[in-house]
Amino acid sequence: MRIGVLTGGGDCPGLNAVIRGIVRKGVQTHDYEFVGFRDGWRGPLENQTMQLDVPAVRGILPRGGTILGSSRTNPLKVDGGVRRVKENLAKHEVDALIAIGGEDTLGVAAELSREGVRVVGVPKTIDNDLDGTDYTFGFDTAVNICTEAIDRLHTTAESHRRVLVVEVMGRHAGWIALHSGIAGGANVILIPEHPFDLDRVCDWVENRFKINYAPIVVVAEGALPAVGELVTKDDSLDAFGHVRLSGVGEWLAGEIQARTGKEARTTVLGHIQRGGTPTAFDRWLATRFGLHAVDAVRDGDFGTMVALRGTEIVRAPLSDATARIKTVDPSLYAEFDVFFG
Repeated sequence: MRIGVLTGGGDCPGLNAVIRGIVRKGVQTHDYEFVGFRDGWRGPLENQTMQLDVPAVRGILPRGGTILGSSRTNPLKVDGGVRRVKENLAKHEVDALIAIGGEDTLGVAAELSREGVRVVGVPKTIDNDLDGTDYTFGFDTAVNICTEAIDRLHTTAESHRRVLVVEVMGRHAGWIALHSGIAGGANVILIPEHPFDLDRVCDWVENRFKINYAPIVVVAEGALPAVGELVTKDDSLDAFGHVRLSGVGEWLAGEIQARTGKEARTTVLGHIQRGGTPTAFDRWLATRFGLHAVDAVRDGDFGTMVALRGTEIVRAPLSDATARIKTVDPSLYAEFDVFFG
C-alpha cells in the first residue's frame, strides 16, 4: 500500500513526531510506502511531493515545525480543486491519505472523504479547540511557553510597578489563556467565550496595586469586550475566510492606562507559542496519534480521525470532529474567579 501524508494549517510542535510515528510503523510493521505532500493541501493540489521514508524521519522527533512544510491552501476554494487533488493522488498511486491538521485542514479532509478519497485525519492545533479529542498535541508546548513568559514578566512588572498585558493565541477558545494564566499566576484572564466588562477589569487591576502587587493580564487574541467589537490586525482574510487577529492586547493596555492612570505595556507572544521543541507530553501524544493513524488505514477505517479520550486513542468521524469548536465551559472558567483581581 502507498500512503500520502500532509501537514496543513499553522505549524505546531509535535508534527514531526506524528510523521515519524506514521512512517516508522507503516514501513517496519506493514511494509507500506509513503509519499510526502509539500505545504499542506498545496501539495496534492499542485503536485508538490518529497520522499518520505525511514531515513527521512530520523532525528526529527525533537524538532519543531514540520519537515513537510505547511500552508493554509484551501482546494475547495480553487476551481477544479477537488478534481486536481484526486488526479495527483492517482498520479502517485496513493491508496490512502493521512491529513494532519486542525479544523480547516480536517474540514477539507472530511469533504474529500465524501468525494471518495480514502482519508484518515490526525488532529493538530495549539488552541486545543478541536471537538472529539480531549487534547491536541502542540497545546501543552504552547501552554508551557506562555507560562514561562508570564513567570518572567512578573518580575519586570513588580520592578516598574506597571500593568503587563500578555496576548496569547486563541481565536475562538481560551484554553491557552486559561491554562497558562492560572499556571503563571495571572490576576486577570480574558477568553473569547466570556465577553469582558472593561470597568471590572480596571477594578481588578487597581485592587492589585492596593496590595502592592503589579497585575498581569492574560488575554486571548479572540477575546472581546461586552460592549464593542473584535479587535483585528487588519481586514484581510485567509483562504478559509478567517480575519487576522492580534491587537486586543495593545488596545486593552491603552484602555487600562487611560482609565486607571497606571502605566500599561503589552507583550504579544504570537508565533513564539507554536515554535521550537515540543514538550515530552506532545511528543508522546503525537507519536501515538501517528501509530494509530496507520492502524486506521490498515483497518480501512477511512473518514475518521484519531483522538485522545482519557488515556486511550480512539477514532471519531471526521464530520463530527469538525462540526463545532470545543470551547471552555463557563463552569470551568468560573472555578478560578478567586484568583482574579
